Amino acid sequence: MTEDTPARTARRLMRQAVRASLGSRLAGEPWPYVSLVLVACDQDMTALLLLSDLAQHTRNLMADPHASILFDGTAHLADPLTGPRITVLGRAEPVEDARALDRFVRRQPSAAFYRGFRDFRLWRFAPARGQLVAGFGKIEWIEADALRPDPAISAALTQAEPGILRQLNAEQARLIETLGAKASGLADWRLSGVDPDGVDLRADHQVARLDFAQPAADAPGVLAQLQRLADA
Repeated sequence: MTEDTPARTARRLMRQAVRASLGSRLAGEPWPYVSLVLVACDQDMTALLLLSDLAQHTRNLMADPHASILFDGTAHLADPLTGPRITVLGRAEPVEDARALDRFVRRQPSAAFYRGFRDFRLWRFAPARGQLVAGFGKIEWIEADALRPDPAISAALTQAEPGILRQLNAEQARLIETLGAKASGLADWRLSGVDPDGVDLRADHQVARLDFAQPAADAPGVLAQLQRLADA
């Protein structure tokens, strides 16, 4: 099994998240402004946000693209301060990227309703560095290069992801269903995303995440990791 380094812990927190707290500077004022956003992570750990032009945080980012995002993994803990979280610093910019938008919507099913609205645009948040708190007193800064997975694997999956999803959902439906049931107890699961660190699953409007023991770069590698999870 690949060593569970701080960078892997950080990526796991970010990829598991379906919501996060976005910190921006209130446009024209010195105050920090924190808001709730839906989030998905691209292959290279760029955070994807679908934001309305009418929202205050969007106006803030248009004035100053510097921002931070808190990914919180402390839900359901009796003492949240003992749980993991990471604050990522970076810059946000609006983009026209149909592939990335598709990835966001697969991770955030409710976004399918408003993805075509004129006042909604996809934003990419490129991490510069992040501060990981892995538990009480376990604090470490992680630079962007360390946070990202292998660039070659990320690039390969950026191109291959749609085909891998079609292939495995068609040929490995029973395996995917078994893994989804083990993760949540629900039924009718399908793969909705794949990245070097794991897969996203979706059942109607429910989502789940499964992390790999080792990075995967293609369909055989993804299938091998899924079978390994099933055997475990």
